[in-house]
Order: sequence, then structure tokens, then C-alpha cells
Amino acid sequence: MPQQALYLKWRPARFDDVVGQEHITRTLRNALKQGRVRHAYLFSGPRGTGKTTSARLLAKALNCTDPDPDRRPCNVCPACIAVNEGRYLDLIEIDAATHTGVDDVRDLRDKIAFAPGEGHFKVYIIDEVHRFSGSAFDALLKTLEEPPEHAIFVLATTEIDKVPQTIKSRCLQFEFRRLTVKEVGDRLALICDTEGLRYDRRALEIVARHGTGSARDSISLLDQIVTDPDEPITVELVESVLGTASSAAVRTLAEAITLGDAAEGLRVINDAIDNGTDPRQFGAQTVAFLRAVLIAGTAGTDLIEASEEEQQTYLRLAQQIDLAVLTRAIRAFNDAVNSAKGGWHPQLSLELALVESLQPPIAAYAPPVYVTAAPTASPSPGGESASQVRDQAAAVSSASINEKWKTVLQRMMRYSKTAPEIMRHFRAHHVEGNVVYLGTDNDTYFSRIQPYPEKRTVIERALADVFRAPLTVQVIKVSSQELNTASAPITAEAANDLLLATGLELGAQIERIDPPSEEP
Repeated sequence: MPQQALYLKWRPARFDDVVGQEHITRTLRNALKQGRVRHAYLFSGPRGTGKTTSARLLAKALNCTDPDPDRRPCNVCPACIAVNEGRYLDLIEIDAATHTGVDDVRDLRDKIAFAPGEGHFKVYIIDEVHRFSGSAFDALLKTLEEPPEHAIFVLATTEIDKVPQTIKSRCLQFEFRRLTVKEVGDRLALICDTEGLRYDRRALEIVARHGTGSARDSISLLDQIVTDPDEPITVELVESVLGTASSAAVRTLAEAITLGDAAEGLRVINDAIDNGTDPRQFGAQTVAFLRAVLIAGTAGTDLIEASEEEQQTYLRLAQQIDLAVLTRAIRAFNDAVNSAKGGWHPQLSLELALVESLQPPIAAYAPPVYVTAAPTASPSPGGESASQVRDQAAAVSSASINEKWKTVLQRMMRYSKTAPEIMRHFRAHHVEGNVVYLGTDNDTYFSRIQPYPEKRTVIERALADVFRAPLTVQVIKVSSQELNTASAPITAEAANDLLLATGLELGAQIERIDPPSEEP
């Protein structure tokens, strides 16, 4: 006799076994306890999150004969056993994918009037109800409006937007959510412990991520991996069976994108494919990794389900990579995954995505703007020209920092509520390499920042968020004249163009030259 699949063997038998849907199971149990069960329910959500299972549990609990409502379904009474064994006559399951016509619904409506044969209620579970035709929905609507007292309907769908509003309004709706990696990982660990399987928790988390929030899909993948019960479930085994790339390969590719190293990125892609990694899966892993970097850089690491070490990796890369490159890479690799169809070179779509990610966008000017050199002035000690000279080899110019200083202060609010009020009295004096020298002419504000490295760290994090570069901050005392000079904004053209900004700082003047008019 063939062995039962794990996802069937471990299908929840009571409400407490349902993972990650406590907001639904609690409401259903309270309704059962108080005798306030509705005649129609609509369960929606991603596949494998417990919709059909919860519908069966509701059917069992409604017909369970245990005198204690808290213990229903008991799984020991004749009704519960019959449901578990798939032979309960008053539980009717209909697959809307194969019974889409109005005649199927009319046949259901004709039979619904008959009283239950075994229990108190007839429970109709209509799976994938969105597959019904328009006329079938119209026929079902009449039944939902005037159902017999003994009939309970549970409609389940993965595409709630395709269910007519008239049907939704006559049902009590519950939305099932995707499960977290931890919730699925805990469920897989329980299965492994009970089945006597040895495992690495990190390997189970890879399976959980691969299952994309579906408990059923994740358990099916686990069943696929466990070919030999005596073989431990390791990270290497999971990656080999699922065709996924190692986390190190994905991280190396992301670092190559961060550094703009196309050659290294192409090597990583080809090595991964040569080692048996599925190209589409590798692309999906890359998108997930880059998305985590994007979230870490814009919203912080709290939204990312990962270990502390992984979160720090995402944050480090977010501070180093240019935001435009990151967004281009996510779009390019996501398109590569969605359009992947194999071919002579299965990795070609990934290679093209990498190259496209590192290509800078082409900027156009209309009318054109030209920079004309101005006589070089001798830098005066402590004057603006000296700052500009020191800015030449800098990662970010002082003019760019002052131009976006309000944005930096706004980002600073994420890390400190008081720092922006103090730092609005500072301006970038000059930059040497990756060190930004912020100046103020006020002794009080200078003394409130200079002795405290933790306060400068707040400023550095805000600068990194805005300029996507690891910058170190030093504060200095300057004269009022120097502070006012640093506060003067550069022109709009220079603010939006690195070439023009650099030209201004070197002492050039911007002159707009309109194109010659055409002769009539």
C-alpha cells in the first residue's frame, strides 16, 4: 500500500492545529460555542493556507456530538470519524473548476431541500468558487438568499476579486493570510520531530521560504526532500533537491551589483547554473535578496524575516549601493524571472538583467547647457575655494550635501527626535574622502555634538540613507561668513547634474546657450 503524503497525514484535525490563522479559528469557535453560526461563509486567501481545511473543521464541529462545545470537533464521535475518513454524507464538496455551469448549481439547489441524513447540518464546501460562470453565480445567489435552515455554505477562493459583490454581501467573509517563515518552519520542525527525522533548522527555513507562505506547499517540498528517513535534512541537501543557489552565491551576486562589477556577476551566475541551480529559481532568490536590501535601506530591518547577521548584511549593502542601480536591478531580475522560458542559454535572461542593471540611464538636456571655464582664483585661507579644492577627491561634494540638507534632517528624524533641531545650525564645510566636516558658528550646538560619537552616528546614518555612501562625520567650528557661504544653494541645473555641480565647485560659470533658430 502506498505511503500517505505528509501534507495529507498532517492535515489539521482540530482548530488548534491550524497554523497562523488564529483570527479566523477563534471567531469560528466562538460562533460554535454561542450557536451563532451563519448560513454562508466566504474564505479567501493564497493557496495552502487552510481554507478548505477550516471548512472541513467547521463541518465536523457543526455535526460533532460531544456535549462540550469547547471540544468540538472531538475526532472520536461517529460524525467526526466519518468526516476524517471522507464518507460523511452530509458533507458535500464541490470543485467549481469542474462544475462551472448553471446546471450544476441547479442540481445542487434541487437536492439542498432534503434534510440531513446523518447529522444536524448539511455543509456544502464549494472550492475555487471564482471559477463559476456568470449564470452559475446567479443561480447560487438565489440559494444563498433563501437557504434551508439545515444548510451551511462555505465558499473558498484564491481570487476574491473575481467573486461578484452580490455573492460577497450574502456571506461572512474571512481572509486567510500567508504564513510567516517562522510559522511554517515551526510546523516543519514539529513534523520532523514526530516523524523521527534529523534536520538543520536553517534547511527548514529554506523550505519555508520556497513554499512562499503556503503550509501545504512547504510540507509537500519536505516530503520531496525526505527520500531516506535516515539521512539528515541539511542545507546542502535542500539546495540540491530544490535546485536553489547557495545563499553565498546570491549574496556575492548582490555585492557584484553593488560594486558595479559585471564580470564578477556573470561569473557567479554561470557558476550557479553549472552547479545545477535552476535559472528561474536563482533569479527569484536574487529578487528576494535585493528586495530585502531595498527594505533595509528605506524602512529598516524590522520588516525583514531573517537572522540578525543577514539583516546586517542587507543594511550594509543598502548603505553602499546606489538606489537607482538597486531599483533597476530588482525590475530587471524580476522581469527575467517572469519571462524565463528556457532555451539554448537558460542563464541568458539573468545575464541580460545583470548588464541592464549596471547601465546608467541616458540623460538628455533641452535646451543644452554648457560649462565655460572661469579664471581660477587663488584660494584664500579658510575661504570657500579651499573647501572646493578639498572636495575634488571626495565621495560626495559639500555643495550636494548642503543642497539636500533638509532631506538629511528629515531622514535624521527616524533615528533621533532631537538631532534635527540641533543639526539645522550646521552645514557641510568640506569633504575629504569619505569624511564630511560639518561646521557651525555656535559654541553651544558645537559642544552638544562634538564630544558624543553616538550622536555623530545618527548623522552618518541619515547621510548614508540619502547619498547611498558610507560617510563619516566630524564637526568643526567655523566663522559666520563661512557658514552663510556654505548655506548658499547652487543652481537648479547643477543640483540635478553631477558634471555641472563639479564644474561650479572648480570655479566654472554656467551659461545657457539656446540653439540657433531655424531660417524660415
